[in-house]
Amino acid sequence: MLNPFTALLLFLAAVLEAGGDALVRRGLHGAAAPTRVAFLLAGALLLFVYGCFVNSPPWDFGRLLGVYVVFFFLVAQAVAWFFFGQAPSAGTLLGGCLIVAGGVVVYTRG
Repeated sequence: MLNPFTALLLFLAAVLEAGGDALVRRGLHGAAAPTRVAFLLAGALLLFVYGCFVNSPPWDFGRLLGVYVVFFFLVAQAVAWFFFGQAPSAGTLLGGCLIVAGGVVVYTRG
């Protein structure tokens, strides 16, 4: 069984990574140069924090990677939809179901 605290850490890592990616995306496609730089720097900081956050705990990340990928997929879809207006397509939803199923297999059979 996945420890609730570990699940929370993996979810927060996914939020940091998807959030950092979204800020970099905004920075790359922003209008004014100062705004672009601010978004890029904020995104770089979030991605750095993500890297430290996800690699600090002494866990078997290879096994938990399947769970992390599920969280990342779900958070990334939410970010794409709410911040960029990109609703997931039917194919993305189907693929997402496969990702979730794969995460369950990796975690329970890992």
